[in-house]
Amino acid sequence: MAIKTRNKVDVTFSMSSMTDIVFLLLIFFIITSTLITPNALNILLPQSSPNRAKKQTATIEVTQDGTYALNGDVISLGEIEGQLRAQMQGKEKSIQGIVLKADKNVALEYVVNVMDIANRNQYKMVLATKGKK
Repeated sequence: MAIKTRNKVDVTFSMSSMTDIVFLLLIFFIITSTLITPNALNILLPQSSPNRAKKQTATIEVTQDGTYALNGDVISLGEIEGQLRAQMQGKEKSIQGIVLKADKNVALEYVVNVMDIANRNQYKMVLATKGKK
């Protein structure tokens, strides 16, 4: 007489729970990999103390409407380079510097124009800021 068991063991394997775990791990690694910035450089920035700059040769002011002034005299953008060359001529390279005073609302284009002139002629440039009180 053959005895049969009522509880049959099912030998099939359900993959649905395994695929859920794999997809959760995949999503986790995708999200965490976007948070890592492999192209970032570990840079230690230099420290400085608040010093006064050496006496500069020229001062250029730029107003919000794009008006330029060289040492207090209103001047056009085309005349700045010639006037600066005349003023810097005969001066030592170490003191050929420009203080750039720009209104805080001035368009970046006006400031870049002056910086381009200074870069072409290899003048040192200091951007004047207002100190905190």
